Amino acid sequence: MQTPLTSRVFSGLNVRLESVLVLLGLALAMAIFAPDFLSLSNFLNILLATAVIGVLAIAATFVLCAAGLDLSLGSVLAVAGVVSGVLCVNLGLPWFLGLLGGLLAGGLLGAVNGLLIARAGIPAFIVTLGMLSVARGLALIISDGKPVYGLPPVITFLGQGRFLGVPMPVWIFLALVVVFHLILSRTRFGRYTLVIGDNEMAARVTGIDVPAHKIRLYVLSGTLAGLAGLLFAARVNAADPTAGVSYELSAITAAVIGGTNLFGGRGTVIGTLIGALIMGILQNGLNLMAVPSFYQQVAIGTILVLAVWLDRVRDRRRV
Repeated sequence: MQTPLTSRVFSGLNVRLESVLVLLGLALAMAIFAPDFLSLSNFLNILLATAVIGVLAIAATFVLCAAGLDLSLGSVLAVAGVVSGVLCVNLGLPWFLGLLGGLLAGGLLGAVNGLLIARAGIPAFIVTLGMLSVARGLALIISDGKPVYGLPPVITFLGQGRFLGVPMPVWIFLALVVVFHLILSRTRFGRYTLVIGDNEMAARVTGIDVPAHKIRLYVLSGTLAGLAGLLFAARVNAADPTAGVSYELSAITAAVIGGTNLFGGRGTVIGTLIGALIMGILQNGLNLMAVPSFYQQVAIGTILVLAVWLDRVRDRRRV
């Protein structure tokens, strides 16, 4: 019996059909209850708002695929933005050094996470929860607790500029989706990541240097969080030390909704894109319906729990 075309397409992209149906159903519901939802400008607003969370969600996807966890994403985002702002504005260094400094700051904090988890054997939950607080404190210390305004035009273009009418953060996010989809699905780095998450002992037996690979994953996660911080700062033209609060929750939720297993061994960057769009549409629709922001936090937390529960139910049915 031949597999339906839609099933073959989704299987080839490693995307759950359920996630696509949820995305379409949510968009339809928002179109009904929020009349302004279907406008082109609102669609671009959704993509723009999704871009920063989406970059963080890609980072979360790789870490989760290896049965890890990174709760420091939002705080690392803030540190990277502040470092870039201080270098460019306060110290007057060229814009490219500001960008490089932000990325390096994110990668360095990710390396600290990775070393403590992979070499010291401290659980990822504890390490990254501690880094969440440490990085937030560092952002406040570096900036003296105040936002840094007046970023160079080249940097602000990354957050406010447009190409073919589409905001630059959207182009950057979509490019990252393509690149990291290929990395996760077609390269040795991606295969090792999934093998470690599925069975770490078997990965060690096959000769994979598990600690070194985990360190690389957390460096990657920190660097992507740094890039997200630069995009956020460029978009608002300010490096804010309080930026990114609870963004890690939204990023992890987007990854899990898209089909990444919270306990490792399975994940898809295309699915993460769909999950990020679901989060973006939900937030945008609730804003259009004038639902207070604190109810949105309740919705995000509830969706995360439901997504994990449904994933576990699905895994039990496979056994």
